[in-house]
Amino acid sequence: MGGRWVGGDFAFVSTGKAENLSSNIAQPDDLIFTQRGTLGQVALVPSAPYDRYIISQSQMKLTVNREIACPIFYYYLFSSEDQQAYIFNNAIQTGVPHTNLGILRNTPVPLPPLSVQREIAQLLSSLDDKIELNRRLNDTLEGIAQAIFRDWFVDFGPTRRKAAGEADPVAIMGGLTPDPARAAQLAALFPAAFGDDGLPVGWTETAIGDLVKAQGGSTPSTGDESLWAPAKHYWATPKDLSNMNDLALFNTARQISDAGLAKITSGLLPVGSVLLSSRAPIGYLAIAQVPVAINQGFIGLAPTAEVGSAYLYCWCKANMDKIVANANGSTFQEISKKNFRPITSPLPADRRLISAFVDVAEPLFARLIAGASENRTLAETRDYLLPRLMSGTVRVAPKVEAA
Repeated sequence: MGGRWVGGDFAFVSTGKAENLSSNIAQPDDLIFTQRGTLGQVALVPSAPYDRYIISQSQMKLTVNREIACPIFYYYLFSSEDQQAYIFNNAIQTGVPHTNLGILRNTPVPLPPLSVQREIAQLLSSLDDKIELNRRLNDTLEGIAQAIFRDWFVDFGPTRRKAAGEADPVAIMGGLTPDPARAAQLAALFPAAFGDDGLPVGWTETAIGDLVKAQGGSTPSTGDESLWAPAKHYWATPKDLSNMNDLALFNTARQISDAGLAKITSGLLPVGSVLLSSRAPIGYLAIAQVPVAINQGFIGLAPTAEVGSAYLYCWCKANMDKIVANANGSTFQEISKKNFRPITSPLPADRRLISAFVDVAEPLFARLIAGASENRTLAETRDYLLPRLMSGTVRVAPKVEAA
């Protein structure tokens, strides 16, 4: 579970099995809680695409009385800091911390008037709706950039279409560049034939290490307080990327001091650097929106005048299978800088094509990052309002009817 609605990759059971598990059936607007493992998770059952769900033995459901309670209000209530603290403080600590239906049934909750519940739910939902809308737009923007990168640098689409006799520049560019004048400029950068090596004429396999410097980081000694205080510089670990909902890194859980920064040979990576987690697991990606130092779990790629953030990010996405294949390790898989730098991909001798991709993709990424920044503000606003609305410290302003 994650966010307001139950989602993910579902397993399915037969109708007969579902009937045998009738007490485990959850329906739209039921609240679902984790019973053990990741305590505190709560989500609502959506109304689509299914009309009923079977919950596992590690979950519990709550069906509210719709005459006196609004399901979305109680989703936000159970997501609040105070209610999360109640769940953890009242969990059974024997073995793996867990809770049960008895504890859930006896959980005290406020019962404001239904109209007030709905007003609070509507306000908080409007913030989450906008966050979700931005996320979907960001997924679309990233998808467009990835599609262009793959068409140009992986599938060699423009060359294939020119080799097949296509003459219309917009069609040569696969319809991804609808402006005819711009499409003509881009199409001219692609050869019309393939060489004996299967690459577009004039293209060669080029190591990423020949395009950009791959850097690693380290962890200042945790036993030396002077390396951590006064906290001044962002310092990233792969954990900072594990819960991100987009690719823009604005903050880190910990910061280091000037003395701590001096212990990290790569120093501060500039804004726009692409961070690739190199172990546990391999493949988290982010683009730094603040100068940031990194620990030993990253490969950092700082953009250059020739190779921008969008290209580096899309390159990593498109070549992730190669990155993972070049990893090794006895305890856990890790891609070292030594093994990362020689990874090759096809590139033209005329590097204007990379610059052209940067010109096309960077505006998409700029819009994406602006959306991520707005989402950060919206989430902070929601998290500020949530406990205050639940406690009654802040109230929703009554609607003023037009005269």
